[in-house]
This record gives sequence, structure tokens and C-alpha cells, in this order.
Amino acid sequence: MCGIAGFYSSKKKEEAVWILRRMLTRIKHRGPDHSGIYLSERIGLGSVRLSIIDLQTGGMPLSNEDDSLWIVFNGEIFNYVELKMSLLSKGHHFKTTTDTEVILHLYEEYGSECLNMLNGQFAFAIWDSTKKELFLARDRVGIRPLFYTTLKEEVIFASEIKALLEYPGVNAQISAKSMKQAFTFWTTLTPDTIFQDIFEVSPGHCITVNSSGMHDKEYWQLPVYRPEEFRNISLNDSIEEFRTLFSDAVRIRMRADVPVGAYLSGGIDSCITTSFIKNIIPDNLRTFSIGFTDDEFDESAYQDLAVDYFKTNHSRITCSSSDIAEKFSDVVWHTEMPLLRTAPTPMQLLSGLVRSQDVKVVITGEGADELLGGYNIFKEAIIRQFWAKDPTSKYRPLLLKKLYPYLPQMKTANSMALKLFYGYKLEETESPIYSHLIRWNNTSHLKNYLSENFKSKTDNYDPINELAQKSESRLKGVDLLSRAQWIELTLFMSGYLLSSQGDRMAMANSVEGRYPFLDHRVIEFCMKLPPHYKLNGLNEKVLLKKMMSGKLPDQIIKRSKQAYRAPILKCFINENAPKYVNQMLTESQLLSAGIFNPEKVSQLVNKLKSNNHISEIDNMALTGILSTQILDHLFVKRNISPLSESDLVNCNIFVLDYKNK
Repeated sequence: MCGIAGFYSSKKKEEAVWILRRMLTRIKHRGPDHSGIYLSERIGLGSVRLSIIDLQTGGMPLSNEDDSLWIVFNGEIFNYVELKMSLLSKGHHFKTTTDTEVILHLYEEYGSECLNMLNGQFAFAIWDSTKKELFLARDRVGIRPLFYTTLKEEVIFASEIKALLEYPGVNAQISAKSMKQAFTFWTTLTPDTIFQDIFEVSPGHCITVNSSGMHDKEYWQLPVYRPEEFRNISLNDSIEEFRTLFSDAVRIRMRADVPVGAYLSGGIDSCITTSFIKNIIPDNLRTFSIGFTDDEFDESAYQDLAVDYFKTNHSRITCSSSDIAEKFSDVVWHTEMPLLRTAPTPMQLLSGLVRSQDVKVVITGEGADELLGGYNIFKEAIIRQFWAKDPTSKYRPLLLKKLYPYLPQMKTANSMALKLFYGYKLEETESPIYSHLIRWNNTSHLKNYLSENFKSKTDNYDPINELAQKSESRLKGVDLLSRAQWIELTLFMSGYLLSSQGDRMAMANSVEGRYPFLDHRVIEFCMKLPPHYKLNGLNEKVLLKKMMSGKLPDQIIKRSKQAYRAPILKCFINENAPKYVNQMLTESQLLSAGIFNPEKVSQLVNKLKSNNHISEIDNMALTGILSTQILDHLFVKRNISPLSESDLVNCNIFVLDYKNK
């Protein structure tokens, strides 16, 4: 795993080296093992490398045989062994054993069509010195990040936004439109980011930059099927086919020249990945988990059960509310997004534990809930659809009490209270976004904390309407579960889960996460299965549970779904909270940022201090306001440590065809 940065621009050699070294230094946590730069008349490429495959000769930037193509690459290509054999048969010659060089020769042979051959998680840039053309690409579901911005005829790109801000003339300004999106969806709508005029390469997209401009192309999109298109296959046959696919997805993700570990949370997803890994390497598997001092969030008992069952070499770190408070500002620095949950913070602590044990790679279970109906929001949508057939029923809404036993207000909720909360747009069952209407309506209340001046910048903009219009044709005639899965996988998966809790929290400690459930073959297979093989009534992950029956402890297979959560109120509202918390929420800081209404924020803080009738929305508001204030402090106002010459990474430098001295 690595970090990449570069620009399509003419710069004098000395200035270009200085800029790239600054950009790379800001993301050196992504690649502490090696740094390199390539320069020519129109391009600068840079890389910081975390060595996973070919530890000795795999440095970047890397060229083909005649130096006409150069690449910087962040990620892993898991089927590189098979692809290399095919390229060798076509006469290509290799000087390393890396997957990086395989991409380069594959691009040389097939151009952008090579993307359809790659099984992996990647973001890369290739410079074609013959065509004077830059090619940027990102993996299908957006596991690895890639951002860019433009200045006149210049294009600047990097793995993280903080690197872009080291380029002269690039500044951060929080976008009012993107804030409305983030305070609705928990993320922005791709290709937008939270910062004005800074964009991401969308998942499944590639961009070509040359003298005629920038050209964006979609090479893959998440498949979604209508009822008549589902596979006519039995559940048992589906299980066997899934087992074969998933086993291979795990097998190729074990490819590394360093030890590979796994996260073991005690849930069924991580237990399944651990089970399949153990079939490949039966002995001495390193596993890792996180526990909480607060019993409400702790899953240690199930982790102990799983460890005892698998006999792994296990390490666990225990997280307290004060740990979260102390690390939260650093977490925002790495996520580069407003956060409505503190859940990313324990994940950063967990990756720190992994790295302290000299493990660079972990396999995790992300994607199982999205692909196989594991989320309560899916069940909520099914119940609401059932209730909508008899909207006056006193009993149907009571089914919702089964979904969120960990929310105190649900324990005492009666039928009328449930109707008031869950009856929002109840009968709009044909809406392409029906499954998420309640969540987004509730979250959108956070926008009430925005200042009038900030809100006025986008008075007539409704992000929910925008998404509904964009998805209507794609989801027309699609069943409710598949619609909900599509939303989770295309919006929330990359925009929040993989960024805030996946790549960013792992790479903050130079750890690479790998996700076998997100192998594109597994995704395409699961999306074409009949919905009741995933969610049958209120029984989630039907296929997985039946597949693992007798192969995991019953307590794990049959346990109720427990959403991964972390404390909020106890972290920030107490006498021992870190100084930055109160500083970020002072009237002067709020007025300086200009994003939030200080009076309303003060009312929220006073309510939280009283600890009286605190709702989930109150907790989310506190986290969202605090994280946004931190973003403004760090990225807009640049209250960060300046980079001195001694701080800058040392790079191997390749210079070709360079006349600009």
C-alpha cells in the first residue's frame, strides 16, 4: 500500500521536486518504506511506499522497458500472478516481481480496457510520455482514495486532500452544498468532496488528461437487477458457488511478502473471513480486536468465544471514552470529512495495535452486511413496506421495536410514538430511495445548526431530491432490498465506511486493509441472488448463516445483529474533555468559521450537559459540529505544523526529457 501524488503542469525542476516532496511528506504515513519522484517537461509523479510485495526492488515511480510509460500506484492487484503469466506469453519483460509493473504492462497492451481485468483495490496514475497523456484510475468500489483539483490548465492529484494543499495556489474552502450533503447522507455525492473545487475520482472511473482537457469515463458500475433477472438457482447451489468464489477471494488476498493478519470482532462476518483464512494457513494466524470499557458498546465476550474456537494468536486493545476524545482531532485530520459518529476513532486505535505487532496487512469483513442483507435499515424498510399496506394498523409498527434494542427510547415506545417517528412518507414505497428516507430526513435536521449566511449559499438545494433524480432510472422496477443495497454500496460504502473506518484509519498507522467480500466477482454474484437468500422476513444473511452452520459456534451465528458503535456524549461533555473540544465550540471560533449558528450550538451543548432526553440526533449534531470545526481549523485556516526542509521525505528522483531548469 502506498500514497501517490503528482501534477500535470510545467514547473521548473527545482520547484517541481520541492512541491512533490512537500506533497509526499503530508502523506508519508501511507508509505514509510520508500519514496520516489519522476519528472519530465509536463508531468511530476511521486510515491511513498508501504512495501507488501517485492520488498527490495518494487520502488516507484516505475517505468516500462523503454521508459515511455511511468506509474505510481496505491493498492494491490490480487490476480497479478495470473495476469503476469499472460503478459509474459505476449513478450513483455519484467524487472521486478511487483503487481505495480503488471498494471503498467497491462496498460501498455490494452490501454484503459486493462481496468476490467484487474481484481484489486487500487488508485494509480500513468504518464504516457509519447502521447503526453496522464491516466488516473480508481478501483470499482472506491476502496483506495484518489483526489484531484485544477488550476487553469494544471491538474493536481493525490491520495489525500492534505497533499493537494501543498501545491502552490490550492486552498481549502468548505462547500455549503457539500455540507448539506454530509449532514444528510453522512458523506458527499461523488465526485464532490467537502471542499469547494476539490474532487475525487469516482469509484469505477478513470480520467484521461491531455492537451485537449480532462475526460472522465465510467468503466464499471454496481450491478442491480430486476426480479425477472435474478438467477434461478437453489439456496444450496448458491451456497456452494459462493463458497468457491469467496474462498478464492480470500486466497488471492493472502498474497504478500509480509505477514497477513485479520480483524476478529466476534461478529459473523469477521468469523467467516477468519474461518476461510484458517483453511489456507491453519497455524499461527494473528487476529486483532477492539473492546470498550463501556459495556454498552463492548463485544469482548464474543471475541473471546471466537478466539477460543479458532485458536488464533490474538491481541486486543480496550478503548475508553477519554481515548476517543484524545484521538478524535487526529482522526478528523485523516478522514478529511465531517464525522457524525466517533466510530472511526477506535478503528484507528486498532490499526495502531496491528502496526505495533509488526503486521502490515489485515483482512476484514466489510461488505458482508451490504451484500447479504445484514443491516437493520434493510429490515426497517421491509417492515415499513409491510405496514404501508395497512397504514392504520396498530400492530404492524410494533415490529420496529425488534430492530434497535440498544436505543433506550425504543424500549418504551408505543404504537403512536412509532407512527410519529417511522411513519414519514410511509406510503411512498415506489420511491427509489424509500429505504433511507427516514434516516436522511432525521439526519437532515442537523442542517438547522448551520448559520443563516452559510445556508443562504444553497437556499434552493435539496440533496435528497438530487439523489432521487439521479437514481430513479437506475432503480425503476427494482425490488426494495436491492434498491437499499444499491444505496448502501454506491453511496455509504466508499464515501463513509471505507474511507472513514477503512482505508484512512488503517493507513494512519501504515496498515493495509483487504476486503474479500468486496471482490467484484463476489459483489456481482450476490447482487444477482434472489433477495430472500439474503434477507428472509427479519432473518438476515440467510446464505451466510446456513453456509456456516456447524462451522462456527451457534452463539455467533444466532446472535442478534449488533451495530458497531462507539460512545459520543461521554467523550466530549465532561470535566476532563480535552481543551480543544471547548475551544472549537466557543462563540469566537464558531463565528470565525462562519458555518454554524453559535446560539444554537450553545443551546445544544447546554442540553447535553444537562443529560436530559438526549437523542441520537443530538449526539450526531455534537460530533458533526465538532468535526467540521476541526476541519476548518486544520485545513481552511491551516493551523498545522509547517514543513521545514528537514521534515521533507528523501526521494529517489528520475528525470527524463526535462528542459525546464
